[in-house]
Amino acid sequence: MTYAKRRPHESPAVLDGGLPVFAGRLGEELTFPLAWGTSPVRDFHAWRRAAREKVEEHLFQPPDDTPFAPEVTDEREEDGIRRRILLFDLTRFSRVRAVMLLPEGEGPFPAVLLLHDHGSRFDIGKEKLVRPWYDEGRRSAAGAWAGRYFGGRFVGDELARRGYAVLAVDALGWGDRSGLEYEGQQALASNLFHLGASPAGLMAREDQRAAAFLAGLPEVDGKRVAALGFSMGAYRAWQVAALSGHVRAAVSACWMTGLRELLVPGSNTLRGQSAYFMLHPGLPRHLDFPDVAGIAAPKPMLFLDGEDDPLFPAAGVATAYRKLRAVWHSRHADERLCTQLWPGLGHVFVREMQEEAFGWLDRWLAGAGGGAGTGIR
Repeated sequence: MTYAKRRPHESPAVLDGGLPVFAGRLGEELTFPLAWGTSPVRDFHAWRRAAREKVEEHLFQPPDDTPFAPEVTDEREEDGIRRRILLFDLTRFSRVRAVMLLPEGEGPFPAVLLLHDHGSRFDIGKEKLVRPWYDEGRRSAAGAWAGRYFGGRFVGDELARRGYAVLAVDALGWGDRSGLEYEGQQALASNLFHLGASPAGLMAREDQRAAAFLAGLPEVDGKRVAALGFSMGAYRAWQVAALSGHVRAAVSACWMTGLRELLVPGSNTLRGQSAYFMLHPGLPRHLDFPDVAGIAAPKPMLFLDGEDDPLFPAAGVATAYRKLRAVWHSRHADERLCTQLWPGLGHVFVREMQEEAFGWLDRWLAGAGGGAGTGIR
């Protein structure tokens, strides 16, 4: 048996960081032909339907209409907040334990679906955003997480104090649904792929279902529901805003970029593992990240990113922001989109950023009717 010899000028099989030598050429082929402004479809409503159908096709899971069958297992009042633990069927596969916070008063209240981050910390999920009054063993870890990323504040508790109903649910692998370790993410993804599913697709469907559940609760004004998240939770927030008519507004802190700007040597995404939860196989042949987020237009959307975020280089954020602004501008809805790059900040959602987020939610959701109706279902 003979083997062809590599010519001296040829590159090795793989570049540093796991990229193949032909990654640049593959990247050039990513023209995102279904993006708004690139797609031959010029009617926005028709484009939005087609783009959403393409995204849903790549979730590898059909829509789920399993009855939620909720059950409240604990409820108490503390510091003017009603704290509730409930069980419900998130999908036909999973009955989950969720936490809900309700402010003082009768309601119905505007509501926020809180979406937790990845952080390679799996023993806490919803507890990253809502103080775990129900689990003494997780309080220390949750408090440390809030101190590291959120200025020492539990975002969900603060929202409830400001008049919002809050729901937080663990994603598969976190909190009450834990069991993952960093290296185990590849095995989970591989096995789900073999089963005709994907981590990202399942998470997207679960977030859709959580939004529908929250919007249907009697304490909640279903026309005033927002999604809010940090890091992976930010990705989930703009994604569920694009895919769910129940979500009328969204706040995304520290997860927005152009794909090509993300796939560069040294990027955290190239390590694999955690990227599986934000990777829909095949979808980049059609749409970039901001193109998917653009399906949500003209809903009110706030994007906040740190200028010094090591996970999302400023160039990629700027590319995404330009694309997002073009979509909202085409809808004559510039005032419904706010994109902010915070100087001197990294991968955090500190109190100053939170105050911007709370003000944005108050603007679009706090008043009667919320001013955020779009007719998107």
